[in-house]
This record gives sequence, C-alpha cells and structure tokens, in this order.
Amino acid sequence: MIWEIWKQGFTAWEQATAQYMEKVLNNTSILGSAGALLTAAMKTKAATDKMMTTWWSTIGLPTRRDQERALHKLNQLESRLYDLEERSAQPQPRA
Repeated sequence: MIWEIWKQGFTAWEQATAQYMEKVLNNTSILGSAGALLTAAMKTKAATDKMMTTWWSTIGLPTRRDQERALHKLNQLESRLYDLEERSAQPQPRA
C-alpha cells in the first residue's frame, strides 16, 4: 500500500517535471544561452589543454599525447611478444 502511494506520487512528479522541462527546453533563449555557455566552456578547456601541453613540454616531461603514443607502441610490442610465445609453444614440424 505504501509502495502504491509512493509510486503514484512519483508518477505525478515525473509528469509535471516532464511538462515543465519540455517548455524550458523549447525556449530558444534558454537553448541559445546554454549553447553559448557550452561553447565558452569548450574553448576554455581547449586553451587550458594547450597551455598544459606547452608547460609539460617546457619542463621536459612527456605530454598526454606522448604518453598515449608510448602506450600504443608498448601494446604493439606486447602483442607481438604474445604471438612469438604462442609460436614457440607450438610443436615444430621436423624436416
């Protein structure tokens, strides 16, 4: 019984919230403002990433891209090593 009451209350809240959010998200001024805010945030992130990359390079440490490249090469080497181990574990045909 308590569960049914809670469920009815939740359904009513969800319907009211959905109607309100539909009205809000169809408002072009809100969408424009949200888009501008998102654009500004992404530009700030790009500038910060570029600054951090320059800073890491300046002090002689690998950047994120350098680390990703090294990790990729390490994964390639590990894969080749596993292949060689599998080949060496297989019985060799006699000539």
